[in-house]
Amino acid sequence: MWSDFRQAAEAHRQVRSYVRSWIQPGMTMIDICEKLEACSRRLIQDNGLKAGLAFPTGCSINHCAAHYTPNAGDPTVLRYDDVCKIDFGTHVNGRIIDCAFTVTFNPKYDRLLEAVRDATDTGIKFAGIDVRLCDVGETIQEVMESYEVEINGKTYQVKPIRNLNGHSIGQYRIHSGKTVPIVKGGEATRMEEGETYAIETFGSTGRGAVHDDMECSHYMKNFNVGHVPIRLPRAKHLLNVINENFGTLAFCRRWLDRLGESKYLLALKNLCDLGIVDPYPPLCDIKGSYTAQYEHTILLRPTCKEVVSRGDDY
Repeated sequence: MWSDFRQAAEAHRQVRSYVRSWIQPGMTMIDICEKLEACSRRLIQDNGLKAGLAFPTGCSINHCAAHYTPNAGDPTVLRYDDVCKIDFGTHVNGRIIDCAFTVTFNPKYDRLLEAVRDATDTGIKFAGIDVRLCDVGETIQEVMESYEVEINGKTYQVKPIRNLNGHSIGQYRIHSGKTVPIVKGGEATRMEEGETYAIETFGSTGRGAVHDDMECSHYMKNFNVGHVPIRLPRAKHLLNVINENFGTLAFCRRWLDRLGESKYLLALKNLCDLGIVDPYPPLCDIKGSYTAQYEHTILLRPTCKEVVSRGDDY
């Protein structure tokens, strides 16, 4: 099990170093995601549900903090002044690496990125067997809020986005029940031996809270769903495609297009209405604000805490 994680993590490290070598303003978000995913599929030796991409490539920009990946036809282009969160995942046998970093080109955002990276590193340092989740959240908040950033002549205290958090990871299950808050006041549950966690923090110059906004691209089958009768033949077909290619891993519309599916939106809506599939729309702070993210996957092994996704870059 640990070596599956390590293999997925090594692929993640190589993909992100490749992405940093060519990502630049003027590229469309679709091109960025497809180039990243093609490299990721190659390095992880994409093989159905045995190995592959664990969830869609998030490339949320500026006030959008998470869960944005372009749908077909999305003309969005990355600009010099953008703050872009690259959040992608790899897996081997359902052992998921969830790891993210922030890309900027304008140095005026350096301090914001530093604040969030420091907060994530602090969370990682503090996490461990028998540690209470709420205590991790409190230390993260303390570090994050100790930073001030000046952007375009205005000074902001960096705020942790209070309704986003880290989480425990299960096999083929990106969020497996426990949440790691990034502000104080979370649950007093403890981390346990043998668990895997995504420690991620988000800093914002806005309100420090996100809401659903924009067109949905991310979807995931409900992990606990039992048998639900489906009347629409198209929805039945689509569910078979989802089961076969993604199981309970998250997917996006571009990946359905890639499999040759078309005119599936009504069927997808039907599966969502029945509670078989859950939509995960983009999560945004207020317009005009900037958000940054850093994330690592950690393994709480009996003898040590392994930051399995750590690399030379962050």
